[in-house]
This record gives sequence, C-alpha cells and structure tokens, in this order.
Amino acid sequence: MSAYSVVTSDFVNVSITTSSQQSHCVERRFQKGITIDEFKGKLELVTGGNPSTMVVEVYDKNSKLICKLEDGQRLLGSYPIDDGMRVHIIDNFSRTDESLNNVEKFDMSEEEYAKRGDTVKAFLEINKLGKYNEEKMKNKEERKRQEEEAEATAAQLCKVGDRCEVCVPNQPKRRASIMYVGKTEFKEGWWIGVKYDEPLGKNDGTVNGKRYFECLPKYGGFVKPVHIKVGDFPEEEFDLDEEL
Repeated sequence: MSAYSVVTSDFVNVSITTSSQQSHCVERRFQKGITIDEFKGKLELVTGGNPSTMVVEVYDKNSKLICKLEDGQRLLGSYPIDDGMRVHIIDNFSRTDESLNNVEKFDMSEEEYAKRGDTVKAFLEINKLGKYNEEKMKNKEERKRQEEEAEATAAQLCKVGDRCEVCVPNQPKRRASIMYVGKTEFKEGWWIGVKYDEPLGKNDGTVNGKRYFECLPKYGGFVKPVHIKVGDFPEEEFDLDEEL
C-alpha cells in the first residue's frame, strides 16, 4: 500500500496558469487519488507543457505559494491543495503550433460554463463564497455607502480659505490653509488640498501633471476630510534667534 493516502474529498477544482500565459487561466477538476506523475500528464493536455521538465506550483486565493508538487509517486490529495486554488505550470513550452493542434481544447461559451457543476465558479456559488455571498456583499456595499456619505459630509465642512489643523494618524499635527475641496483624478473620493505653514508637504498643488491649486514646492498636500480640523489656527511664529 502507498505511504500516502487521500484524506479529503475525492475531487479538487482548481484554476491553471502557465509561465507563458500568466494572464490566461482555465479551470479543471481532478481526482485527488492520482499521482503527481499522472497529474502532470493531464496538465500536458491542458497546457502543452512537458511532464518531464514542468515545475508545478500551488497558490492559494491570495496568490501565496502553498507548495510545489515534486514527488512524482505521491498522491495529489496528500498535498494541501483545496478548491479554488491556482496551479501554476513553469516550463519552456517549446511545442510547435502544429503539435498543439492535437491538444484537447477547453474553450466554451459563458453560458455553457455557467451550466457546469465541476468548476471553481460553481464551487463558490454552492458554498456562497466571495462575490456569491449576497448578504456579505450587501453589507460591504452598505458600509461603503455610509463611508462615502460621511466623507462627503466632512468635506462640506471645509471651505477654501479656511485655516485648519491636519491630524493624520501617526504623524505630527500640522497647521495649514485649505486651498482645494473636491474630487481628484489621482484617487477616488473627496480630498482636501492644503498649503502648509512650513515645507512639510509633498507637492506644489500639482499631482500627476494636473494642478489643483498653487503654492511653493513642498508646501502642498492632499488629505482626506476626516483628518482635517477647521478652526482658528493662526500661523505659528518661529523666533530663530531663540533656537540653540
């Protein structure tokens, strides 16, 4: 009897990518009771790689490397590979286009794919994971809506010309004048453009070639509304003669 055994379900649904086409993937279902050598033979039909030279890596849903399938006689199911993971094939893929004409193709329409029950998509739908968890997605959308409303409300309290104190977490407080209030092209949401009293900023009111306001270099910055406290904050005077 083999020293390795399958201790989980009999099949696993994974997506497959290759070092030659990393942006393209196919999804397949495999028996966990096959050996790694047999698994590589099946991957040859899918990718055109050479079983004797291919390196097989397994990544989780966060693209973290979980393991490499190196022992040819070991069973696929004895490795920590689960539904939804990605199998990445590294090889030189030197097969000619002519030879690939005989390789089994797995292209199908979106309608046909949706009807299949052995895909990663089907697994996610059945188990209500990711975007198929309607309650979780609704809660996420509601939190995003509330955050956007709170940000817009905070932005409305800021007006160009107002004095303010910038209070970004883990950074010293800085006094400034508000120069811009609104949306920007460099990031989503509301932003407050400020001119600091000292050269503690990152720009001159220009970001990615677009000017939002004018000030001296290193005096300008953009801050989220929640980090702006509007009030009577006069410019601080610094007497250099008293400094040692």
